[in-house]
Parts: sequence; structure tokens; C-alpha cells
Amino acid sequence: MYIQQLYTNCLAEAAYYIESEGEAAIIDPLRDTQPYLDLAEGRNAKIRYVFETHFHADFVSGHLDIQRKTGAEIVYGPGAKAAYPIYEAQDMEVFQLGAIFIQLLHTPGHTLESCCLLLKDENGKNQAVFTGDTLFAGDVGRPDLAVKSDLSKEDLAGMLYDSIQSKLLVLEDDLIVYPGHGAGSACGKNIGKETQTTIGAQRKTNPTLNCGGKEEFVNLVANGLDEPPKYFFMDAAINKNGYQDINEVLSKNAIALRVDQLLQEQQKGTVVLDTRNPDEFEKGFVPGSINIGLNGQYAVWVGTLIDFGTPLILIADEGKEQEAILRLARVGFERVFGYLDGGFETWLKAGKQVETIASIDAANLNEELGIETSKVIDVRNPSEWNTGIIDGAELLPLSKLESKINNLDPEQTYLIHCAGGYRSMMAASILKKHGFNRIKNIRGGISKIREHGFALVIPQ
Repeated sequence: MYIQQLYTNCLAEAAYYIESEGEAAIIDPLRDTQPYLDLAEGRNAKIRYVFETHFHADFVSGHLDIQRKTGAEIVYGPGAKAAYPIYEAQDMEVFQLGAIFIQLLHTPGHTLESCCLLLKDENGKNQAVFTGDTLFAGDVGRPDLAVKSDLSKEDLAGMLYDSIQSKLLVLEDDLIVYPGHGAGSACGKNIGKETQTTIGAQRKTNPTLNCGGKEEFVNLVANGLDEPPKYFFMDAAINKNGYQDINEVLSKNAIALRVDQLLQEQQKGTVVLDTRNPDEFEKGFVPGSINIGLNGQYAVWVGTLIDFGTPLILIADEGKEQEAILRLARVGFERVFGYLDGGFETWLKAGKQVETIASIDAANLNEELGIETSKVIDVRNPSEWNTGIIDGAELLPLSKLESKINNLDPEQTYLIHCAGGYRSMMAASILKKHGFNRIKNIRGGISKIREHGFALVIPQ
């Protein structure tokens, strides 16, 4: 028996490769399937199954491309319906893989078709459980992503409680738990940093499993959720309805463009997406471009801030163009007209207008706040504010910034911060695009602000 976790940091997503006697199964693969294919080929194994723990909302799965290339059977849990051939498994159904066994446990709650996969060895002894988005380290799946009008998030949270109690907490304490996500994923509320755990550890330390029963669990899980990124429901639909081969998408989108072509497309409304790091972007960028750096949760934030189907042109560091396109395709963003050949240096060499964004150090914050027209904008998520905010700050989550921009004054000086500086530069670029010129980014965000002893308050 061989198990390998393939973890992708930018999506905080874990896929799994399981193998026995030359037969392999993939659980929850990403759209760029080559790592799984290479792994199977390198180990002289044939991929027999692709197990999907549910219709994913946060990324486009690689199940169809694996099926096209290997003939593997796509397996979903009870109630799953797709626009392409799948095997709809029954609760507790067992699949043989070489000399080992995988038992599907139907665990509705995160979504209605959600399932977990219990791995058993040659003798039928439990070895591990792959919990998808049902159970994470320190958290459980959010119950507000299933699109069904007659079920509330409270209804789904109740289902999730019953699923965990009846299917997972009856398992052995020392059983390894392999979850579908780690810290940073929006598929839970407060997922821990561990990418594997045990049933016993979660029984003892997971706050959602240590509450006073079903009613308290429902209240805890269903309330206080940050709004899901707006691309989530579109990706769930793509995973149900099917998609184009990833290699065709990459071939179509990886087109090198000249400066004049970029300008022509920008005038038509195409968004220029600058994928460089924030500290490079602030020094100079194409007017009207938005910064979402490859050094963070790039695809997630593109899907959160940019409407699905919006035409894009990319600016990337040389050699990073393919990565920028691939990571967009992972979340279903395929309308990319190309990238600026040679990156931002080409723009500079063409002598075109350049805009910049000023940044300040947290050490100078008191001095900046002494200016009468200065005001702080905190673009963190609401769940982060209870750790402390700057008194008087405008609390405006990055995901809501553009929709609330008419409430801001272009003549005001805004000092923008997030937790560490990645999101605040996105916010600054959006404001700059909308004609706000009196903006300053606070380097290092609230982390550096705390280091310099700035007094914070807890919002009421």
C-alpha cells in the first residue's frame, strides 16, 4: 500500500494518490493532472478510480482530464448527478484497489453528496480516512455552499453533525485523518494548519466537536461565516457540467502580446491583471491595472475580486506566464487574451505612462494619522477584526471594496492595511483604478502595526 498527499498551498488543497499492486486511485485531483499521471507512470501503476468527495466549489477538479487520459472511473457519493458519465456509489459501498479496499461513507452536510473514504488494508483493517470537506484539522466544512432552495445552512449543519457523529467519530482514535484542505481555505471557518491528523486528536481538540450537542454545533458552524468567494458556485457548476481539456486552455491563453495590443484590449474593457509581487508593483505599473500577486492565494483572489468571464491580459515576471495562466484555469478563469511579452519591462522600454502607489512603514503610522484628512481602511475579513483594529478605522473587507467604493471620498487620504500586506496592495490598486490618488499602503499590515506597539481596540 502506498499513499501520497499532493498539497497545493495557493488553494490550501490536498489531493491524494493511493496505490496497491499496480492499481491507483486519485482523490480530489486539481485540474492540472500531470503530477498524478507522472506519479502513476513512475511507479508503473494504472489509475483505476478518481474519487470525488463532492462537487468542489473552490477549484475545477481534474477528474475529467484524468478519465480522458487513463479511462479511470469517476466515483461520486449518493445523490450526485453530472452531465458526463459517473459512478454514483451507495453509502458504505466498498471498492477493491489491488489488495486493499476503499469504503465510501456518505457524509452529507457540506454538500448533499459529500462523502468520506475509509481506507482498509488487505485484512480489512482501517488504515486512514479521507474526509474531503466534511472534517478538517480544527474545523468542519461550511454548510452554506449546497445550492438547494429548500435547505438552509442550519439544515445542512444539522446533517453535518449527524454525519460526523455516525460515520467518523465511531472510528478508532488512532486512525489517520487526511482532510481536503488546510489553513487558508474558504471551505471552512477556521481550519488548522495541519494537513493530517487523527480521529482522537480531533475528538479532543476540534472546537466544533467539543460543543454541547447538535443545537450548539449548528449555531457554531452556521454562524459567523465570511461570505464565500463569488466564483465558488460557478466552479461547482463547472465540476457538474464538464470543461475543456487543460492543455487546450493553456495553448489558447498563452499568447505573447505587444504593448499596442494590450492598449487596444484595455480600451475595450479587458482587465490588465498584474501578477507581480506587491513590493514590485508599487514601484510602477500599467495605469488601470489590478495587482494580485502570484506569491499568495492568487487564483482565489482573482475569483473573489474579478467577475467570472471577465476578459484578462496578464503581466507577469518572465518565466511565470504559464504558471499565472494555469493557476487561473484551476478556478475556471479561461478568458485570458494573453500576456505582455517581456513583462512590465516591455512597458517601460516603450516609454508608456507609469503609475505608482506609495507605501509607509508602520513606525510612521502615528505621524500619518496626525494629518487631518487621513483615515485608515482595514480590508481584512470580519472574522479577523476581533483580534484588534485601529480605532476609527473604516472596516471594509477586500471582497466588498469595489461594491462599496461609492461610499469613499476620492479627496480623502486613505491608509490601507490588511494582515501582512498582500491584500492591501490589491485594495490600493483597485482604488487607484477608480481614480483615488491619495492612498498609501501600510507595509506589513496589522502584524507590523502590532510590533510597533500601536494601540488596538476590539470592535463592538
